[in-house]
Amino acid sequence: MPAQPDLRSSEPQRGGLSATQQALDAQTALLPYALAVFTISLPAYVWAGSHAPNAVWMSATFAIFAAAWAAFYGAVNWLKKPEAALDLKMRGRIQILCALIWAFAVAQIAFFADGAGAGREPLLITAVAAAVVIIFFASPWLPSLLIVGPAAAAGPLIALFAQAETRELANLSWGAVALAMALALIFNRVLRRQFEMAAERETLISDRAGMVEAARRLAQSKSDLVATLSHEIRNGLTGVAHVLAAAAGRNGRGAPSREQLSAALDAANDLISVLNTTLDSETAEAGRLSVEARPFDAVNLLRDLVLLNRPNATAKGLELALHVSDDLAGATTGAALADAHRARQILANLIGNAVKFTLRGRVEARIEQTLSGRIAIEIADTGPGLAADEMERAFEPFLRIERTSAGTSGAGLGLSLSRQLARLMGGDLTAHSAVGVGSCFRLELPFDAAAVPEREVLQAEVSTTPGPSERKALRVLIAEDDGLNAAMLRAVLEQLGHHVVHAVDGRRAFELVKAIDFDLVMIDGRMPNMDGPQTIAAIRALAGPGGQAPIIAVIGGDAEEAMECTAAGADAVLRKPVSVGAVARAVADAISSGRTEPENRVVA
Repeated sequence: MPAQPDLRSSEPQRGGLSATQQALDAQTALLPYALAVFTISLPAYVWAGSHAPNAVWMSATFAIFAAAWAAFYGAVNWLKKPEAALDLKMRGRIQILCALIWAFAVAQIAFFADGAGAGREPLLITAVAAAVVIIFFASPWLPSLLIVGPAAAAGPLIALFAQAETRELANLSWGAVALAMALALIFNRVLRRQFEMAAERETLISDRAGMVEAARRLAQSKSDLVATLSHEIRNGLTGVAHVLAAAAGRNGRGAPSREQLSAALDAANDLISVLNTTLDSETAEAGRLSVEARPFDAVNLLRDLVLLNRPNATAKGLELALHVSDDLAGATTGAALADAHRARQILANLIGNAVKFTLRGRVEARIEQTLSGRIAIEIADTGPGLAADEMERAFEPFLRIERTSAGTSGAGLGLSLSRQLARLMGGDLTAHSAVGVGSCFRLELPFDAAAVPEREVLQAEVSTTPGPSERKALRVLIAEDDGLNAAMLRAVLEQLGHHVVHAVDGRRAFELVKAIDFDLVMIDGRMPNMDGPQTIAAIRALAGPGGQAPIIAVIGGDAEEAMECTAAGADAVLRKPVSVGAVARAVADAISSGRTEPENRVVA
């Protein structure tokens, strides 16, 4: 009879049936044969009992035997039902009870035989044989064997040892029962080993199936990644290429207009956004995305994002409103405990989506403190709304809802990545929506009412630093083997007013630092001849001002690469692709960090 896993167990079942479940199944499969054996033995028992002088006693014994047979028959039928297989504990109790019923029947046969006159010895031998049969049928499951075996043999052996004339027969019976128990224990050990091997095999098969499914999902994810990036890169670069072709005067076209340049810039920014989101999503999927929880002012962060998105909303005729609860608006202390950069990434995605997909009406951002002591930020809109199944798919990576996203760009990774980031920071991202009414996305983050936002400390520090007109132009050395990356970094630094010297590899950068005093050194993490960590360590080993120069490691986003660079002595880490704001922050962090305080190194 097939058995099912124990649904009452809280432990997940990785493979097939457990050894205990297989033992119970084996014993259950033997029960009908046990019933048949006792049915066939009934005529022999009746013949032996017919020699007893006490007919009433014999009739009562037959009645007990019949009752035991009926109870056993009912238990066998119950064990055949599917619901019986769901409860291993109940099955075990029922099977032990059935065996004890037969043990009691054997005992009453033995005591009946003790007064059966000429039929005493045949009946007692029959009872011993019945006890051996019970031991055999109880052997698949060890608890049943250890409980039922001695109970079944006790009655006949006691009756045989009770009278002197059957002592020799009692010794023979005792040996037979002991041999039966020994063989049953050996048989049980063999069965248990087979059951354990079968359970282990089923577990291995289940694990293998899980690994195959994981590999299939990974392959599908990579396929979706390639397809999505191919589509987005092709569209973005095609538009940029057309504008650049016009700027170069090819095909007789005139110079591109401001609108064309603006469209090309938007396409390039969209492409960068897709690439950044895709890389972050892949890093999070691999479990290598880290966040740093620090207190920050969530109200000001949300207010900045609303102001940043208001022009886009106004251009579409939408109202973009902000509502701050009274307890947060008037609070002098209290801060969200999360990674401010990642929280900004989540909220920027939610507000951007709300503005993008809402055609008319309004978008509202709300922030409040929950009863559980967390901070909740809701972004509600009057957009097309999503059905329950559409909302579920919206949080799946690389899935876009065609009904609402037709004609819009994106990789379908924003919500998936946002939820991963929220949970990584100890919060959560949930949503509810109604078709034709709108959607509301809710971000919850940990909150400390007594914490002081780091923004206030930074403002105090910034107020003591020189303004843009007083800022000193720095002499910066950049070590970058890639020509395009070097050109972009030079353009950003020169836009910030600094003077730039370029070295094509780490060895050349090290020679320049030995010969010239630079105000700042920016080193690529992966270069030929001497890579970033080696170059940083070599510069730090120099005596004099060169060894104490602020150093920024420019990396491709690998966490291991960042750790190697900071361990070698970098004051700040800047991830590619660089932006003006990120470079400005990294430069400020590197210049302001002292060589005696390595814990101040930050990642921009």
